[in-house]
Order: sequence, then structure tokens, then C-alpha cells
Amino acid sequence: MQKPLLYTYRRCPYAMRARMALLVADIDFDAHEGSLRDKPPEMLARSPKGSVPVMLLPDGSVLEQSWDIMRWALNQAATKNWWEPAQSLENLNWLAKNDGVFKHHLDRYKYPDRYNETDRDGHRENALTAFLKPLNSRLKQSSFLGGSEPCATDLALFPFVRQFAAVEPDWFEMLQLPALRAWLANWLSSPLFVRRMLKLPGQTTVAFPSLGY
Repeated sequence: MQKPLLYTYRRCPYAMRARMALLVADIDFDAHEGSLRDKPPEMLARSPKGSVPVMLLPDGSVLEQSWDIMRWALNQAATKNWWEPAQSLENLNWLAKNDGVFKHHLDRYKYPDRYNETDRDGHRENALTAFLKPLNSRLKQSSFLGGSEPCATDLALFPFVRQFAAVEPDWFEMLQLPALRAWLANWLSSPLFVRRMLKLPGQTTVAFPSLGY
């Protein structure tokens, strides 16, 4: 049987959340590890947006957004415990804040030259105030956004928080965000993340078997 084909980039947070969802769902897929500078022509033909992730399904249809790929992977009986909690209004709001205001400030903090940004530290503080501190407060209530167990929202947010923490790791470790840092450390040490970060051969399509997670 033909497997889904995922166009991905190992360190892209959007691609990361999609690939982790496929692993959670125990779905065999092929992965094309691309380059930001040399995008596969066949990917661009299927998705003119020109960014990963893009997934070609066995029926020929194409999913161009990471959350849609997560929905396709997790919205099934075996993984409803991952998908259904993510549909609460609260968790949908966390997703919107992550992909909106937090991503805006994260990009300008991490890549100030790319955005001709002169107030990098201001964006760092805005990311803290608008998103990370409230998220820390929320995680004090339960270990995950899914409650005692993780859900799709945890998967969706984790790669972006990881990216923020990696910009200035020593500074991040000094922040008074104990619940958030514990949540992040849990993901960084998880077999799921280790499996997700396996480096694939550049510019090739390879089989990416299920995790059995």
C-alpha cells in the first residue's frame, strides 16, 4: 500500500509538529528532508506556498498546513485521547496565540536581521508577557494542556517554545517559569522527540517507519 509522503525540514517547528503527530498515530510514511534554499520542484508543484510541511496522501490529495496534517493523523479512534482535548475552546485559543502573537515576537527575537528589527529585546519581553508567562501559569494547573496526559495542543506548541528557549538557553534557564521549563524538559527527553529529530539524508526521500509509541 502506498504511504503518505511528507515534505519536511528537521528544525522547522511546523514540520516538527506534523511529524510528531504522525509518529504518535503510528503511521508509516515517507519523508523528503528538504532544504530551505533548494525546494523540491515536485513539492512546489503540489503546494505553491513553498514552505513545509506538505503531505501528499495516498489518494492524491495534498495537505498544506501542519494542523491539518495533525488532524488527519490524530482524529481517529486510536488517538482520540490526543485529538479531542485539543478541540476545547481554551486549547484552540492557545494554538491561535502560539501561531499568532507568540510566533510574531519569536521570529523578531530569533531573527532580528531578517526583519530589520531594532528592538529585539522588546520582542523577547513581549513573547514572555503575552504567551510564555500565561502558559506557565496554565501548566501549574496540570502537567499538560491535555490534563494529566498530553494532547495535540502540547505537540503543536512545544516546537515553538523549544525554539524560543534555544536562542539564549542560559538566560531562559534563569526565568521563573518552573512549570513551563518542566513541561519543555519532559518533551525534550521524550522518545517521541528523539525519534522526531533523527537526521534524514539531505534532499532524498526515505522511508520513515512508525514509532510504535
